[in-house]
Amino acid sequence: MHKLPARFLSVLAFLHDMTLVVVAWGFAFALRFNFRIPEDFMGVFWRTLPVVFLLHSVCFYSFGLYKGVWRFASLPDLKRIMRAVCVAALLIAAYALLIHPSLIIPRSVLILNPMLLLISMGGSRFFYRAWKERRLFNSIALQGKPVLIIGVEDASFNLIKELSKSPDWRVVAMIDPSGKLVGREIMHTKVEGSLKDIQSIAERYSCQHCMIAMPNVRHEKRRQAVEAAREVPEMEVLTLPAMSDLISGHVSLSQIRKVDVEDLLGRDVVRLDSQGLHQLFAQKVVMVSGAAGSIGSELCRQILNYSPQQLICLDLSEYALYTLQQGLNQHPSDAEVVYLVGDVKNEVRLQRILQTHQPQVVLHAGAYKHVPMMEHFNVVEALQNNAFGTYQIANACQQAGVPTFVLISTDKAVNPTNVMGASKRLAELICQGLQHQGQGTRFITVRFGNVLGSSGSVIPKFREQIAQGGPITITHPDITRYFMSIPEAAQLVLQAATMGQGGEVFVLDMGTPVKIVDLAHDMIKLSGLQARDIAITFTGLRPGEKLYEELLADDENTLPTSHEKLRIAQARSADHAWLMALHAWLLQVPQMDEHQIKQDLQHWVEEYLPDTRPAPQLHTRGQPLSINTRPSLSQQVH
Repeated sequence: MHKLPARFLSVLAFLHDMTLVVVAWGFAFALRFNFRIPEDFMGVFWRTLPVVFLLHSVCFYSFGLYKGVWRFASLPDLKRIMRAVCVAALLIAAYALLIHPSLIIPRSVLILNPMLLLISMGGSRFFYRAWKERRLFNSIALQGKPVLIIGVEDASFNLIKELSKSPDWRVVAMIDPSGKLVGREIMHTKVEGSLKDIQSIAERYSCQHCMIAMPNVRHEKRRQAVEAAREVPEMEVLTLPAMSDLISGHVSLSQIRKVDVEDLLGRDVVRLDSQGLHQLFAQKVVMVSGAAGSIGSELCRQILNYSPQQLICLDLSEYALYTLQQGLNQHPSDAEVVYLVGDVKNEVRLQRILQTHQPQVVLHAGAYKHVPMMEHFNVVEALQNNAFGTYQIANACQQAGVPTFVLISTDKAVNPTNVMGASKRLAELICQGLQHQGQGTRFITVRFGNVLGSSGSVIPKFREQIAQGGPITITHPDITRYFMSIPEAAQLVLQAATMGQGGEVFVLDMGTPVKIVDLAHDMIKLSGLQARDIAITFTGLRPGEKLYEELLADDENTLPTSHEKLRIAQARSADHAWLMALHAWLLQVPQMDEHQIKQDLQHWVEEYLPDTRPAPQLHTRGQPLSINTRPSLSQQVH
């Protein structure tokens, strides 16, 4: 059956509305006179009908009543009808009182007419929509796989509405985690119970699928919902890739996927100072070093949301920069994006870039981050890139008069037991030392832990090992780490940039640390396997690795800020004389052997305690584990 043309449907809608105008005008007179209209007022009715018809037709077209589709009629359509009907009523009253005062139109008619029109026009549209949706729903009611919806809020409504149009799914019941709405209905779907009732409801409907639709609650409650659903045998738990899509109502059935470990480690939405971020970045030239890395690329994407004049992406890797370019080309923005291959250790290259482009904000995200790899045979490169490179770019920015410089640091800089962490602590001290020169640039440091999905994250490694049938390799059964999503880390870095006055070390709220072995068990379960299916092998702590990471050193305290997820560490600082001595030592590092470098590092980073453990032996689950778990500096002190 062919669909009717849109123009023809608009004409039908117009004829429908004008018919209602005539009926409502006559019905208003009938109600006024108890359905016994005197002949004099019948004459008034017929004389005014053409004017009423004309004024309503003009108002209906002027307010765009025929641009929408009745099947999708909603509150905005009702508002347009209300405005058009009210304006028409005012024009009719003005006509009767000012232009043609000899016509005596009862005031009750002038009030009843718009009320009747609003009810009849709005009601007909919503009746048609309800009829179409019920017809569509009934046509597929017995098709598709039965599915439970966990969560009772706007996102649930949007999800059910989309699923009702799909022959692949059939919503059979809803679950309210709070239990407050049990027994109620949404979109013809009954709220059958709370989380403890999932198994009995699933058995009643022979349901093996459920979907999480809880974007507005804290991530702990979402995790509870996922874990409750996973307790049901053979239950597949699904979600959408972005909770923001659910909040905005942008639900695409093609995006439905299985719950992943990132969902279980998810965190609450970050509250941002949008006005402050626009002031910092809008129509400004911004440069990101290490732009092609996991953090740097996310910073670039988010900065583009605040309409900079120009974004400079600096990275040493040509291929990684090319990959970033392909990704940002899909990101709509009016900003000019410049891709520069360059080394932050190259002073001449940096000076030319800063002189040519004159950025107002520089974010330094470039660093070597792999702890074991930097611990042996690459110590010189770790210090050259992370410490000397930071000095070169930070000093160049200060000489060029860049107003704001932001250093991306790491929790491994706290009480470091490895070269990578010590090199990043030196980078923090370099920025603080330059700040004390007081030459205008605000040096801001942001310190945080592991990010989900970064190049060094264990999650992709575990996922690959599970796909291969195991074993999952973990260094120690008690090792714990903080986790944060890359977008959240980038958002908080940008937020800190708006708050810093210069010289601060901001510490991000990383939440609760996660045991890596628990993370591995979660990933095994989410893969549809049992713990007995995938072996876990403990390999021993790697060179420079700690059992747990810290966000504060033993002699550091924090001060609160206006943002609940940002605090300021009262960290040990450095003066200009110390900075010049460090610079001279860093120039000599390439000629030194690694043993001497590590000894000297204890002088420059007082809290650094080198890891002198022998190479670890391989151990498997169930065997005795004899790993030298040397305590961190904080454990030794306390």
